[in-house]
Amino acid sequence: MTTGKQTFRTTRAGALAYFVGNDPSFPLDTGFALTPWRTCKVENQVMQLSGALAITMGNVIFTDANGNLTSVDKTWGFLKEPDGRVRIILHHSSLPFKP
Repeated sequence: MTTGKQTFRTTRAGALAYFVGNDPSFPLDTGFALTPWRTCKVENQVMQLSGALAITMGNVIFTDANGNLTSVDKTWGFLKEPDGRVRIILHHSSLPFKP
C-alpha cells in the first residue's frame, strides 16, 4: 500500500516513513498506521517455524472509520534474538489481484 518508484523499504527510515510518513525521502508516504483503522483482523494461512525463525503468510483485513474493508495479502518473517526479543526481518504486503 505504497506508491512511487521505490516501494520496498530497505532501511529503518524507509520503514518508518511507510508507517508514519513525514519523510522527505518518501514524499508519497502518508503514514499507513495513522489511518483511523477501526479493526485489524489477521487470517494466517501458513505458519512455518524453524528454530528461531517464523514465517507467516495470509491476509490482514482492515476496517476503516467508515466501515470499508481492505484485505491485504501479507508475508511476515520473525526472528527470535538470543536475548529473547522478536524482530520483524521481513514484511511484504500486496493488494489481492483483481483482473
